[in-house]
Amino acid sequence: MNSGEMMVVMIVAVVMIASIIKAVIAGPRHPVTFEGSDPKVKAETIRLHEELAQLKDRVKVLERIAIEKEDSLTKQIEELRDR
Repeated sequence: MNSGEMMVVMIVAVVMIASIIKAVIAGPRHPVTFEGSDPKVKAETIRLHEELAQLKDRVKVLERIAIEKEDSLTKQIEELRDR
């Protein structure tokens, strides 16, 4: 192995070791569960999920309106070109 190849191997090794150490320090990843949590926290979570669903519906409506306006503008431009 020449010195360039050895340098690449060393860099990869250092990055891998640093990633492993970072993962060990961060600890295991566990999904957030609400079992045994405070009822207020559960109620707030449910409320936020419902609000999120409503906001997603609103965004869909706004996207549809924007697309419809774009289509109508395109039609109007084409009508003006045809004159």
